[in-house]
Formats: sequence, C-alpha cells, structure tokens
Amino acid sequence: MHASARLDDLLLALEFDSDEQTCRYDRETGQIVSVDSSTYYAVEEGDEEALASLSGRFQVEIDLARAIVADAIADGGRFIEPPDKFAFHEYHHMERFIGTVETNEIAEQLWRAIKGKGAFRHFKDTLYRLGLEKRWYAYREEAMKRFVLAWAAENDVTVEDEPRRPQR
Repeated sequence: MHASARLDDLLLALEFDSDEQTCRYDRETGQIVSVDSSTYYAVEEGDEEALASLSGRFQVEIDLARAIVADAIADGGRFIEPPDKFAFHEYHHMERFIGTVETNEIAEQLWRAIKGKGAFRHFKDTLYRLGLEKRWYAYREEAMKRFVLAWAAENDVTVEDEPRRPQR
C-alpha cells in the first residue's frame, strides 16, 4: 500500500513547478521531493566529475537523484511526476472564468485583456481594476484542486485534504 499525499503539497508542486528543480511524488512517503535539475541531469548522464564537485553537503540530494533515476530505469513506479502546470493550461481556465462573468461589458474587457502578448499580466491587471481578483483566485484554486484530484485518480494516489498542522 502506498502512502497518502497531502492535497496542499500537490497544489504547491503544481503552483511552483520550475525548470530549476526536478520534482517527483514519492509513493513510499507520500511526499513531493525535489532535487536541483543540474544534479538530476548529472546523475542521469553519469557525470561523475560534476557529482564529485557536489558531494559532501549535497550528498543527500545526489542520493535522492540517484534513487529517482534508478526507479525510472527500473520502471519501478515509486517516483512519479507530480501534476504539471503546463498540463493545467491556465489560459483555458482564464477563458472559462470569463464565461462566468455576468455582464457583457466586464466579460469583453477581460477577453480583450487576454488577447496578444502579455495576456496573463493584462488579465491580472484588469481583474484588479474591476475588483474581481478574489473571485478569480477562488475560481483558479477550485480548478487546480479538480486538476490535482484528477491526476491523483489517474495515478492511483490517495489524497488527504486536511490542513497541515503547524509544528511546535
């Protein structure tokens, strides 16, 4: 049996997806783990010289990268890719959000904002100008939750939705 994932951890992985970090969901621990992408690629390519320069204080990260690469080679399934921000297609959610706006005038302003270069910035600026930012972020958060839960179902990952308790 696999460990459960925390919904907030999966949402954070989606929100902060970065080319600088290689992230995986660890089925054994139920955690999102990450290593610096340069370390991951050095392990993947067998670049022992680069790894030797990192060993010492980065040994834990190197060992984790080795475990992820070995699992992928063995097709083990312990480490799987977490929900991906590019698969989420935020632009499509912006379009869907505009469809929920009641007045044609406001919807038209939002449609104009997402056309052309700088669509995300113009959309957000327009939301703030119209006082719709809280409504957008609530809509976006719900869409992200649905996306993450669909990812979990596709990957046979059990998700816990309880808020994380602060550590003392």
